[in-house]
Amino acid sequence: MVVGDRVLIKPKSLTDKTNSGLFLPPGIQEKEQVQSGYIIKVGPGYPIPFSADADESWKSGDEKIKYIPLQAKVGDLALFLQRDAVEVQYEKEKYFIVPQNSILLLERDEDLFS
Repeated sequence: MVVGDRVLIKPKSLTDKTNSGLFLPPGIQEKEQVQSGYIIKVGPGYPIPFSADADESWKSGDEKIKYIPLQAKVGDLALFLQRDAVEVQYEKEKYFIVPQNSILLLERDEDLFS
């Protein structure tokens, strides 16, 4: 489960060749400042602090935390800042854990969700 305002992104497959046909050495595109990938999982969002006023003694102390949902949704294509992403390996696959504020652009196929 992804926590807070984080999203799990699977990077798009990188090509090892430029448009003009030159082959790139391994790792060259991984150093780009902006990366892209598909959102696999989304955290619950930004937690909303609840009031702990003494005047509200009638409230029970076991209220659930509420969240402001994220803009990102599973299946979106995201452009994100590499410097804020945490790279993880899981079952021989490469993923990034990225905070929502590091996502620059989301592209969503509305037909996919209707």
